[in-house]
Amino acid sequence: MARIRKLIPALDTNDLKKIELLVQEVDTSPLIYGYKIGFIAGLTFGLKKVVETIRYYSKKPIIYDHQKAATDIPDMGGKFAALMKDNGIDEVILFPQAGPATLEAWVKALQEAQRTVIVGGIMTHPKYRISEGGYLDDKAILDIYTRAYGLGVKRFVVPLTKPQAVKEIFTALNQPDDAIFYSPGFGKQGGDPRQFDFLQTHYLIVGRALLNAEDRAGYLEKVMQSVVE
Repeated sequence: MARIRKLIPALDTNDLKKIELLVQEVDTSPLIYGYKIGFIAGLTFGLKKVVETIRYYSKKPIIYDHQKAATDIPDMGGKFAALMKDNGIDEVILFPQAGPATLEAWVKALQEAQRTVIVGGIMTHPKYRISEGGYLDDKAILDIYTRAYGLGVKRFVVPLTKPQAVKEIFTALNQPDDAIFYSPGFGKQGGDPRQFDFLQTHYLIVGRALLNAEDRAGYLEKVMQSVVE
């Protein structure tokens, strides 16, 4: 079975025209899976306006990354899910560091709102986990992924800059063939997707490298040649 590789532009900018032009330029590429928007565009223009701008040119999934959602009390999950649905967000990234009760409540609220849930537990930068000199317990991070999978989540954020950590997560999930992995760290952060051949379906999240490229079509062509089988 051939591995699936796609690209997700991260639209982290307060320039709505730049978002509009990028979607116009790249949406027809078979390499593009969807678009990720975060707090910069969301807080500057409002989610509804950003979604409407993208939707004018694209039917592909729009992913919201609150950076980081699900770090609140469990009861806020329902309110958050309602906002996602009302604003036309298709998929939502959670980093449920507030504990298993929050993880369960927010995942279930989004599932009930018929939004696709993506769960992450580890980020791309150094000194994140205790084993790296950071704050977050390595075992707790693995627990985030396995608990989410037990709740029916099949989509996960994993860092392209830490292949060994991703292998640990993949093993903890019993190497599922039905899971989809989303990886920030492609482009300016230097993550190498060739180190992730063990993942069946892998979406690479790219921000500045594509957003600021003078020749976006040319950039996509290079990516197509280097990472897609």
